[in-house]
Amino acid sequence: MAGTGTAHLREADSHDLLLTVRNLVVEYDTGRTGKVHAVSDVSFDIERGETLGVVGESGCGKSTVAKAVMQLPRPTSGEVKFKGVDLTAMSPRELRSARRTLQMIFQDPISSLNPLRKVRHIVAEGLDVAGGRSRAEKQAMVDDILSVVGLDPAGAGDRRPHEFSGGQCQRISIARAVVVEPELVICDEPVSALDVSVQAQILNLLEDMKERYGLTLLFIAHDLAVVKNVSDRVMVMYLGKICEVASPDLLYADPLHPYTEALLSAIPEPDPDVAPKQLTLSGDLPSPLDPPSGCRFRTRCPRAQALCAEKEPQMRELRPAHYVACHFPLDTSSGREGSIS
Repeated sequence: MAGTGTAHLREADSHDLLLTVRNLVVEYDTGRTGKVHAVSDVSFDIERGETLGVVGESGCGKSTVAKAVMQLPRPTSGEVKFKGVDLTAMSPRELRSARRTLQMIFQDPISSLNPLRKVRHIVAEGLDVAGGRSRAEKQAMVDDILSVVGLDPAGAGDRRPHEFSGGQCQRISIARAVVVEPELVICDEPVSALDVSVQAQILNLLEDMKERYGLTLLFIAHDLAVVKNVSDRVMVMYLGKICEVASPDLLYADPLHPYTEALLSAIPEPDPDVAPKQLTLSGDLPSPLDPPSGCRFRTRCPRAQALCAEKEPQMRELRPAHYVACHFPLDTSSGREGSIS
């Protein structure tokens, strides 16, 4: 059940916090049809060196959150504090300077690269914008990062994106993001457009780059199996709201939210002798133009009761470091059903 609240946030004065998002709202005015409530009162934080995985079905607001952090465009309301400074209050010039330490890897690696420019120039573009380095320094940095991502600088540097496969283009995108020495990299479904065999290579590369350059990652995906392998914490979203936050081990072994349980049941089981336990949600995904009252998941939830329509659930800690926004959460570890206190 999707809700609101800040119980899952860590101490605001912690020196380890790199990004803190509070009460983020993103709405789009469509004219006659009204407003699209893409993201509604979402709060989360990320510590230095951490990978926060964000999961949920299409339309839940994952990519909108990512673009709002980058101020592409600026959110309707809320705070996005990076190293203690609110990005939403920055001038365009200040924001341009700050974006050097905030980089993004997009879902479609081919369309995110300029087809008219050579790879060497694509990767060097961020360095050109930042300035402060000689041409020789920039060329050395580009050659080094291309080698790190597994591409030959001599062979790849003077070619254009259409001459590469999807996986190679994603390597170029990663090189472009990391060459400017960012602190936070937002990965917006970076492997969803790639073959399964290539996905593993790109995920391994991201892990290597994180370790090598001390990166912090916001990793967005709809594949829960992928998120489990790369994340330190996982945040589940539904229709613009946060449902559940926990470490991947806690979340995947013993979910508290009925929506999370349904998502996990959809992960394919590789063992043919194990019977699938897929849970089917009834009803269609509600429209973000007119989201349900109270809990936004209630129209599809098999556990919904009258309270769910009347009151929006608040995020609360039901187990150590395991947070859920639900009036009637699961409690599978004890064999009992949870309830609101």
